[in-house]
Amino acid sequence: MAAIRRCRADERAVINAIINAAAEAYRGMIPMDCWREPYMTLEALESDINAGVEFWGYESDERLLGIMGFQHVADVDLIRHAYVLPHTQHRGVGTLLLGHLQTLATRRLLVGTWAAASWAIRFYQRHGFELVPPDEKRRLLKTYWTIPERQIDTSVVLAKPSSP
Repeated sequence: MAAIRRCRADERAVINAIINAAAEAYRGMIPMDCWREPYMTLEALESDINAGVEFWGYESDERLLGIMGFQHVADVDLIRHAYVLPHTQHRGVGTLLLGHLQTLATRRLLVGTWAAASWAIRFYQRHGFELVPPDEKRRLLKTYWTIPERQIDTSVVLAKPSSP
């Protein structure tokens, strides 16, 4: 049986493994000076969780197949670290997770991704998100994320108005 549920504290290693497995799609797509090995360390994941990122997962047969983080920051809600295991992609897992997170949003909903990740941009656009202009992107990334200047330069932000 499949379900979307809040991830547990004892699943941090599994969440981290999903992120790193799925992030392989970015290898060669994002600038090499932005690539890290591993893509996300367990320490970086712990830091994000401590900063308020709450992870939700899609579970099937007692196994997490995809995860998405959700974070309230000031006056917006952020989608953070949206990843699905490579062998289960294109089966609706991401769509179900995103749909669930949209029900949690009470304010403007934002997501950032790499500008070269055209597949991720198209995914969010199919779900009603719109690319913000470059000047607003820079302001949003500096206001709501803590990322290096180089990542700001090579990223985009997509926005969806808050739910009624």
